[in-house]
Amino acid sequence: MLRSLFTTPSVRIGHQLRSNIAHANNTAQLFRFVSTTTASTEEITLTRHTGADKGIVTLTLNRPKAKNALSRSLVSSFRSALEDIRFDREARVVILRSAVPGVFCAGADLKERATMSPVEVEQFLHSMKTAFKELENLPQPTIAALDGAALGGGFELSLCCDLRVAGPRALLGLPETSLAIIPGAGGTLRLTKLIGPSQTKALVFTARRLGPYPALSMGIVNDVVEPAECMDEQSAGDHGLGYERALEWAREILPNGPIAVRMAKRSIDHANSVDPATGLDVEQLCYAQVIPTEDRLEGLRAFKEKRKPVYKGC
Repeated sequence: MLRSLFTTPSVRIGHQLRSNIAHANNTAQLFRFVSTTTASTEEITLTRHTGADKGIVTLTLNRPKAKNALSRSLVSSFRSALEDIRFDREARVVILRSAVPGVFCAGADLKERATMSPVEVEQFLHSMKTAFKELENLPQPTIAALDGAALGGGFELSLCCDLRVAGPRALLGLPETSLAIIPGAGGTLRLTKLIGPSQTKALVFTARRLGPYPALSMGIVNDVVEPAECMDEQSAGDHGLGYERALEWAREILPNGPIAVRMAKRSIDHANSVDPATGLDVEQLCYAQVIPTEDRLEGLRAFKEKRKPVYKGC
């Protein structure tokens, strides 16, 4: 049982960051010149950052005509990108974002769905749910940058990430009951784990949509970019400010020991899904993975020498 638990991660982290938006704009400008796009399709772009941001990977959804609706081709490309990230030893933090102004992801592509046979619908749903689980199970910390609407399947997609950062135009919700259906891609499970059954029932029963601050107060998002922080010429309006804040979070995670961060994710992931004794055993198993690492010794040396550690992930 412990071996199975040790190899299936998902995570919930909760705390709030407030940092200087001017610094975010400056570093966002720097990012434009030091990032390198290494994999791209029409609808998915995988960007590995370089320079001071080396170790950050951005996965971008870009299907503007359909508001990033999840089609068969998009899900297939998305899964290929996740497979690439999973086995990238240099990837330390992953950000999921949208290149489409005003929208994160509109959920399933219902127009395409209408053309499918019942068997094709089953095959697609299986592939989509598998993609969501693969995102949830990435060993690296994941951050969803919500710079627009994330409704239905789009919201469920964001719930597969460890952290969520909301821009000023974020709009979140599970409106399926207004269409006489229910969330079908893990939303009832993941949202319940995040905010509890009563709050989840309130959102699902009413099909209510939440702006950034109500979502923050309920613990659905970890951080919000305030509207007052958007008054900057370089920000091109308010689109992308959630992504800039997500980059700040990634940069705060980046200096820490990558193996330790991965093991912490595994341990935290199971905190709410097992009994306390098993949870402590899982934590001990994860702790044992960092003991023989060079990074642990580097941390001790850096502490003794009163300098910043340089971790290599080994």
